[in-house]
Amino acid sequence: MIKEDSNAHDWTDAFAQRTAEGFADAFAENVVLEATTLVNPVQGRENVKQVMSAASKIYKSLEFTNAVSAGDKQFLEWVAEAHAGVKFRGVTVLTRDATGSIVHAAIHHRPMRAAMFFSELLGKNLRGVIGPEHFLGERVVE
Repeated sequence: MIKEDSNAHDWTDAFAQRTAEGFADAFAENVVLEATTLVNPVQGRENVKQVMSAASKIYKSLEFTNAVSAGDKQFLEWVAEAHAGVKFRGVTVLTRDATGSIVHAAIHHRPMRAAMFFSELLGKNLRGVIGPEHFLGERVVE
């Protein structure tokens, strides 16, 4: 159960839906996604919605436990477990524009081995959709 004083329902609802469209509705066109599981940021609504949809499907369970807002930022604490049994904890920081759309998302997974597992699996699941330079275990052919 989430204890909150923020309005991050578009974000939490998108995780419940686990669809690209659910995430796209929350994002500004020029949204940027940074994460401990990404080697490089992902930019633009079309790319970020694909990453977030694929990422949400890795989780067997995800619970948002605390949330708070400060100005244009929202901070959400969470616990999760992947279908493979790997357990995570983390914090997500969302930045919104004047219209309420998310312009920046920073997702911080821990512990490190779990984050590395997540990055490698996400890269595998998004092969051919998002460039390999964004994930661990993926190499760019030069």
